[in-house]
Amino acid sequence: MPYRFLEDIATADVAFEATAESRTGLFAESAAALLGTMVADQSTVVRKRELAVELEENAFDLLLFAFLQELVFLKDARRLLLHADEVQIVETDGVFRLRATVRGEEIDRERHPLLVDVKAVTLHRFRAGCEGDTWRAVVVLDV
Repeated sequence: MPYRFLEDIATADVAFEATAESRTGLFAESAAALLGTMVADQSTVVRKRELAVELEENAFDLLLFAFLQELVFLKDARRLLLHADEVQIVETDGVFRLRATVRGEEIDRERHPLLVDVKAVTLHRFRAGCEGDTWRAVVVLDV
């Protein structure tokens, strides 16, 4: 499993650990964990709409934080549940730039088995980076 929920990190929130073989894969797996926190069956979220997300940060971990926060914002502002289908990350002079294509649809309570409402990504125990040959992130979500 590319992500797993962590029971021993936060009692009132949801925590997960995502792993991948690449940094772009880590972003996709983290987005899948976020979606899996909100929806019991991710396959019910049909890729009807496509959006481009562009972000930049001075640190890799903060770029992941900003990306997940953007997905939460799009859920709240546009009522969209989204899959991160294509992710590109470029580092130039210490600045990390992300271009991602996210696809999904508006929340439909009859078709989407909702679990919890994620309010925010927190910095509590947040980390993201490469450990050996595995990219790993630990994320706590405020629900």
